[in-house]
Amino acid sequence: MISVAIEDLIKSRLEKLKEARRKGIEPYPYSYNRKAKAAELHRKFDSLKAGEETEHITSIAGRIMGIRDMGKLVFIDIMDETAKIQVVARSDVCKNFSDLELFDLGDFAGVEGKIIKTKRNELSILATEITLLCKSIRPLPEKWHGLKDVELRYRKRYLDLIMNPEVREVFIKRTQIIDALHEFLKKRGFLEVEIPLLQPVYGGAAAKPFITHSNALDRDLYLSISPELYLKRLIIGGFEKVYTVCKNFRNESIDKEHNPEFTMMECYWAYVDYNDIMKLTEELITHIVKKVHGKFKVKYQGKEINFKPPWKRMTMKEALKEIAGFEVDKMKDKEILEEIEKHKAYEGPMKRGYLIAELFELHCEEELIQPTFITDHPKETTPLCKIHRKDPELIERFELYINGMELANAYSELNDPIVQRQLFEEQEKETKLEEKHPKDTDFLEALEYGMPPTGGLGIGIDRLVMLLTDQPTIKDVILFPQMRT
Repeated sequence: MISVAIEDLIKSRLEKLKEARRKGIEPYPYSYNRKAKAAELHRKFDSLKAGEETEHITSIAGRIMGIRDMGKLVFIDIMDETAKIQVVARSDVCKNFSDLELFDLGDFAGVEGKIIKTKRNELSILATEITLLCKSIRPLPEKWHGLKDVELRYRKRYLDLIMNPEVREVFIKRTQIIDALHEFLKKRGFLEVEIPLLQPVYGGAAAKPFITHSNALDRDLYLSISPELYLKRLIIGGFEKVYTVCKNFRNESIDKEHNPEFTMMECYWAYVDYNDIMKLTEELITHIVKKVHGKFKVKYQGKEINFKPPWKRMTMKEALKEIAGFEVDKMKDKEILEEIEKHKAYEGPMKRGYLIAELFELHCEEELIQPTFITDHPKETTPLCKIHRKDPELIERFELYINGMELANAYSELNDPIVQRQLFEEQEKETKLEEKHPKDTDFLEALEYGMPPTGGLGIGIDRLVMLLTDQPTIKDVILFPQMRT
């Protein structure tokens, strides 16, 4: 519901819009000849002395973020995507000075004039003409920083971006992070590919899918929960290094680390195992950190994260012993379950491997602040990974943890089609396991044609951006996160 005060302001702006048209001013022109951006002008002319004027004529364009009317002198703050710059409009210099009464905060304007430094040492444009480029009807928030309802920032991200320039910097840095990732992988010979987001069978992760319906095919389809099985098809087809940066959709919880729609990078590399992928992961992320921050030490929510390699490596059992004091090889299943149920009611599968993984999640994850690879997981935790070459109860899998968050997941990929089929069938029988891999018969058939030894890696892009931009929740690094109604 619009307040009476805002209704009055909208009414006033509509009257100004009408008046502009009456005076022959087009309030929504098609284009404007902008010659410079604010940050560029600051770089070139900030060395001017107070009171100095140049003969350099330029034109800028942006949103009006401040107006101070002093009678025959008006100061206007113009914000473009790079920075803010002051405009000085004098009645004896600006040829359409009388039209300024039609301008409001939030309008877009184009300004032509010469570069000066005011006596108060403010770089400015002394305007010869100010052009209305877009008349805004709705007023901007007056005290955006004072809003208690932080969720409103996510629901109306456009206002968040207008009023808080530091938010824009987060998303600029997000793009730089993804650019650095592409740069690294392409230099290493990885081919960027695309996978279908609408799939007849979902797979590649333990997750609940979103279901939609194709009218043309008259069948249900699933939004992709993972690109894994399609990327493996490409390895089978003869590509040796492939990757994708894509959206995944999981019909699950929403919290500070989870959004139902999120961005992942997954890559697959033929003829290597999880040890090679561990080295690749360390090199990739340190490349990104150095590229974006210029150093290995990064502040995150008051903690210092040191990305300098080599990173710590521990098996899951070693982590349980070192961090929580549990020697799981000496514990019975009942004892592990009792430890879990001291903290939560456990409703998952009762197989030993699941219990060990749950115990690790409860007692160890939050303690892993510095980059740490947790290796050699119980075999039950995924059906897509090779059995460990030294212990048949484990798989050749690692997860990377930083600040208690899982950031990456990787395997020595299972390429035995007979074992793969058996594992899919076994998991289908796990009636208590809500999130399970359906049996993708087309993928199994593809695997029967042969897939070379392969290492695979998935990295959560949103979580990586959180860490490298010091943002506390995933909503702060997704432009338009999912919100509860």
